[in-house]
Amino acid sequence: MTAAREERLPLDAASVDNARTTLLQLLARAGVYSGDAEELIALVEAGALALAHEELAGTGRQAPPGSGEPYATGWRDGSRAVAEGLAGLADRALRAAVAAGPAEEPDARQPVGRMEVERAKVAVVPLYLSFSEESDLDPEVTEQVLAASLATMDARRRAAYPGRLTEFAGDHRSHLERLYATYGPGSAIAIHGRYTLVHSPTSLAVLERLAARPEELREEWDAAELPPAWLDGLTRAWDATA
Repeated sequence: MTAAREERLPLDAASVDNARTTLLQLLARAGVYSGDAEELIALVEAGALALAHEELAGTGRQAPPGSGEPYATGWRDGSRAVAEGLAGLADRALRAAVAAGPAEEPDARQPVGRMEVERAKVAVVPLYLSFSEESDLDPEVTEQVLAASLATMDARRRAAYPGRLTEFAGDHRSHLERLYATYGPGSAIAIHGRYTLVHSPTSLAVLERLAARPEELREEWDAAELPPAWLDGLTRAWDATA
């Protein structure tokens, strides 16, 4: 073995596969279903490619300072080619991770999976707790509400939903603060009744869907046989604190 090979730093395919297999085995011992674990790992892999593409497509296209124009032109062309290649890899990896179907059907919706609900729950709870110190997290209701919200999206958008929720919470922070202060935990509004959903972290997900896909959400809400008063109450509270 040469010294150069011994000192090689980038991970090779065998080492990456070893880490992946080790993680799957550890998750299996913890009781995580193999299909769920595979999906999560695949999303992390696809996300790493997407983030690498984002970085390279930005500052990565700038040639080193002092470069001549011919060199800079070649640098930009090469960087663009690599970035486009990464974008293609990231897109294929995401499609494989979420089983989104063929490219000609990007908006095809599939049944909401358990892991999609879990990812949404992990995203929405800390966001909600940034507005309220308490929450009413009924497991069954939470899953039903999140599943109805996620059903308005295709699998690719569900994979990116935590980011969308974070963006929504940031864009409407002042409005959300007023909403939860007036109708949420600790307010004079009782938890039972039309404003029940305001006391649950799922209210953030529902509000985002009401803003983005109101008709689709109401269809999924009715299909799930969730109380119409919850949706109407949340809408009324949102409008009243605008």
